[in-house]
Amino acid sequence: MAELTTTITESVILNGSIRGSSNVLTTSNIVDVYERILTLAHSNTTTIVTFGSTPHSSAGAVDVENAKYVRVTNLSTTDDMILAFVTSGTNYQVTVRAGGSHVLYQAEDAVLGEADSTPAFSGLADVVTIQARPSATTDVQCEIFIALV
Repeated sequence: MAELTTTITESVILNGSIRGSSNVLTTSNIVDVYERILTLAHSNTTTIVTFGSTPHSSAGAVDVENAKYVRVTNLSTTDDMILAFVTSGTNYQVTVRAGGSHVLYQAEDAVLGEADSTPAFSGLADVVTIQARPSATTDVQCEIFIALV
């Protein structure tokens, strides 16, 4: 078993003063990783990962209960991409700018899409798939990395 160390650091010099912070999170007992780089064809939606209750629940499924770190990075230097985190009944979408990443620290009971401005803070659902699409009319590459316990 291994430990995954995740470090997020912000650093900016503003008016001659250094601002920002560094936060480190260690996830223990990592036994599997899923890592892939793929090209997202413009004007098309690509499912970049499928989750299931067990790895053998469907072809290529990642175990949703054991996924403790999910990072999707836009490898393009110029174009944005849109990510959709899809559950069995809802989805939420985010834009990831060129060079940026979107991180979840679990896939089970992780997300909820709501159509109002009052967060429920309950009823979170399992991620079933992560889908991606370039924002522009050019292909982009993305990287997905998942660590599992």
